[in-house]
Amino acid sequence: MHSDHASDTSLGRRIKGIRQGRGLTQKEFADSLGIVQGFLSGIERGKKTPSDTLLIALCTLYGIRMEWLTSGVGEMLQASRQSGPSAASPVGGGIPVLARIPQEFPDNVGTEDILYHVTLPNLPAECFALVAYGDFMAPTIRDGDLVFFRPGEAEENGAIVLVTNRWGEPILRRYRVRDGEVFCSPDNATYATFKPAPETRVIGTVVDVWRKVRI
Repeated sequence: MHSDHASDTSLGRRIKGIRQGRGLTQKEFADSLGIVQGFLSGIERGKKTPSDTLLIALCTLYGIRMEWLTSGVGEMLQASRQSGPSAASPVGGGIPVLARIPQEFPDNVGTEDILYHVTLPNLPAECFALVAYGDFMAPTIRDGDLVFFRPGEAEENGAIVLVTNRWGEPILRRYRVRDGEVFCSPDNATYATFKPAPETRVIGTVVDVWRKVRI
């Protein structure tokens, strides 16, 4: 897509500006795109050329217009990102990707809880998202995948939910009902199924998974 060093350098500067504008380190930004930090460093310095797939992923995740990214022409942000409610609102600014789940979620979600917003079609406006860690739900959900969830209890047996563990931390598990009893099970058979404690809370139900792009 980019035929000369000058254009790669300009593209790299724009990508670096996107990262810095969101207060992300190279590692954080690279991880969100599914690439290694060294490759991102090469892109920012104009030494490496990103693939079309990577550019599409970047535009999708960060609400950037492809024309601006590749040429510097026009507005940087997609139309839905240029105005609208506050960053904490899932409406107008896209779907918030959370850095953490606030104690009183879904109430009192602040800007400090949000990494960035994404815009994807055919997802409910009330959704939130987070980056999955670990392999508890592999191969359904893998480490680094972007998981979209709707706040509230599971409505179907077998749904993947975000629940609190015994320490109150959010984890992904599959909601199972057997003989009238509720269980939370991993898709990875290496780990054990557990029965929720009275204080266990279902934070939300997974509605979609966006697989991390690997270059």
